[in-house]
Amino acid sequence: MANIKSSKKRIDVAKRNTERNKARKSEIKTIIKRFEEAIEEKDADKAAAYFKKADKRLKQAEAKNVMHKNKVARTTSKLAKALNELNA
Repeated sequence: MANIKSSKKRIDVAKRNTERNKARKSEIKTIIKRFEEAIEEKDADKAAAYFKKADKRLKQAEAKNVMHKNKVARTTSKLAKALNELNA
């Protein structure tokens, strides 16, 4: 355990940020899971709604440095491709 006051504060801040980031990532994974379920059910309207929500959350995570920009781009591309195949 740290002895210096600023070190103790940094530990607390890191814990708080870790919890926040875990919550954001978990929310994104849940949205993606629901999107994939909608794709399996061949429900284009529901899938489009979840895609829009997932895209927004992924971009927010990228802006907050929760997820890497390349991972966000790769994930968005994968979801868009699945949605386009459903609509085709």
